[in-house]
Amino acid sequence: MSRVIAVICARGGSTGVPHKNLVELGGTPLVAITARQARRCGLFDAVAVSSDDARILAVAAAAGADQQVSRPAALSHDTAPKLPAIRHCVETVEQRLGFRFDVACDLDVTTPLRSDDDIRGALALLAADRDATSVMTASPASKSPYFNIVEVADDGRVSLSKETATPLHARQQAPPCFDLSGSVYALERAQLDAAAEVINSGLRLHVVARERAIDINEPLDLALVELLMSRAREDTRP
Repeated sequence: MSRVIAVICARGGSTGVPHKNLVELGGTPLVAITARQARRCGLFDAVAVSSDDARILAVAAAAGADQQVSRPAALSHDTAPKLPAIRHCVETVEQRLGFRFDVACDLDVTTPLRSDDDIRGALALLAADRDATSVMTASPASKSPYFNIVEVADDGRVSLSKETATPLHARQQAPPCFDLSGSVYALERAQLDAAAEVINSGLRLHVVARERAIDINEPLDLALVELLMSRAREDTRP
């Protein structure tokens, strides 16, 4: 049976929403929502949190993250890529536990509406597709580069980002397009060692509903997530 580690990357800094990984939704810090889900769903042999902030590590530990990894400054600044942070976290936990994981599954703190089934679906696709080395969640795109996403040339001319052989008269005629979501990102352990870029020939998409893939990057996203969570709580009241 494969050994799977959940990785929760949560920096202390944030530009769009200050200290957003500790912002409370329904009385629960954002990082704790993901840590609790990772522990509750029963899919992981370890739940690790990676952060440069001691407060985040403590909150995640209290919520069920059994491995806390202090992230070095070189992997914690605003423009630092995420893959090296995931790799550092997994390698640190492997050194502690004395064995190597088969799969690493990164769960994005800023997509708190993710469901347990979204995680199961991504892991199941990675296991079922022989050519897949990684799986990322995605949602149907609200706009299309074939229909209503445009680019502006230096001389001011506007053109579609992607052209088709014949003009399209409705978005529904365009090839399906998807918004990538880091809500769930599962990788084979060997791919984590080898990967330089997220998008590669071994990447597959597990498509989820748009409302479960909302990523909190700015105050408007936070307000929308709060609204949807409030509605969900009302729907479950007796």
